[in-house]
Amino acid sequence: MGLFDDDFYSTKVSRRAARESRREDFTFPYRSKGLKWTTVRIAIVSSFTSAIAATLLFSAFIGGGSGAAGWNGSAPASGVIQTVDPLERPIQASAKVRPAVVSIINEQLFSFGIGEDGEVQDEDAAEGEGTLQEAGVGSGVIIDKRDGKAIIVTNYHVIANASEVKAVLMNGERREARVVGKDQITDLAVLEIDDKGIDVVAEIGDSSTLRAAEYVIAIGNPLGLGDSVSSGIISKTRQIVPVSLNQDGVYDWEQEVIQINASINQGNSGGPLIDLNGRVVGINSMKIADIGVEGIGFAIPINHAMPVVESLLKLGHVPRPYLGVYTMDLEQYWEQQSLQDSMNGGQGEGGPGSGSGGAVPESGTAGGEDELPEDIELHLPDEIYDGVIVLEAVGPAKEAGLQFNDVIVKLDGESIESTIELRKYLYDSKKIGDKIEVSFYRGGKLKTASFKLEDKGVEE
Repeated sequence: MGLFDDDFYSTKVSRRAARESRREDFTFPYRSKGLKWTTVRIAIVSSFTSAIAATLLFSAFIGGGSGAAGWNGSAPASGVIQTVDPLERPIQASAKVRPAVVSIINEQLFSFGIGEDGEVQDEDAAEGEGTLQEAGVGSGVIIDKRDGKAIIVTNYHVIANASEVKAVLMNGERREARVVGKDQITDLAVLEIDDKGIDVVAEIGDSSTLRAAEYVIAIGNPLGLGDSVSSGIISKTRQIVPVSLNQDGVYDWEQEVIQINASINQGNSGGPLIDLNGRVVGINSMKIADIGVEGIGFAIPINHAMPVVESLLKLGHVPRPYLGVYTMDLEQYWEQQSLQDSMNGGQGEGGPGSGSGGAVPESGTAGGEDELPEDIELHLPDEIYDGVIVLEAVGPAKEAGLQFNDVIVKLDGESIESTIELRKYLYDSKKIGDKIEVSFYRGGKLKTASFKLEDKGVEE
């Protein structure tokens, strides 16, 4: 028997105390109205709370993307696409836009002739004569409905030289399309068709919010195979690429584009580039097709395209200042002169002869396929290597006295080295009606001419 008979000081623990101790071990330290939290209950509540938090965060993450920008009060397929499964987003985005995507058929007049081998050959027909045939295919996207018409955006080169244009809806129905306006510089055109039965127009997005590696989808009519979807990422949000407006191999403009790795083939041109919210962020325009080059496509940023579209809808063209010269880069002349010299065994014959280049019209009209004049005679100081040769002066330039063989080297005192720079200075720095000072060499002497720039008007 111990010194003390009670259990208060004893090292032993009574059964009652042991039971109370075990009960408290499983009790939450904070009590509310006698509610006891067991570890099992705590685990369940914690798991449930974590699941809710994770769902909210994930939904917020995948719900991002390019911001929306409604256009002209149209009623596009509404709402931001949000889904728990990220693999469903491209499917939902393309399904939202595809009803607004159309195939564009360029039909031209051809006459039939018999070749030397006895086979039937197609030739360009005289105006108003010949047989209407399909000359090319492309894509377009319906962006608005107004006054009983559906408005379609496509590329200039898709409908260039067309006698008639057809739009083929997603259900296969073919409709006559009217060219509202076109612009070769930006490679954009606007068409309209009857809007009967057309319920969906594409929602316009915001290309300024695009980021490198963002997922995008290209929709169109590649190779004339009909409605097709390809996907990829933004390789570069802003890329500058040289462009041959007349497709003669001579670069005479630079285009700012979105570079993507989504497959874009012949026929995709004019179709929409969309984000994962199903909003149009670009108009597919070009593809580098060369040996060893794959997965590089380009689209016109929608933020650059829409002001042009609005101008085409309002005026049928984009007003730009007009200098009135057909030009050839001096650098190109020297290259062809060197080539001619080498072909003649180093004995210069004078002039570039007929070559692969061509007159690049500042006015933006056709003419890049013509042979180069053989009677170019340049008398320039030894230090002059860059500039543009005037092959023909028309309009305001002709009235101001510019003529064949003049070499333009400055505009308003700023050096001009190429036709690209000449165009960029005019379109970026001048307006219709502005006065301009042209510095040029004639017969080895520097001269100047000042005159007002005119509107080059509607392209035919």
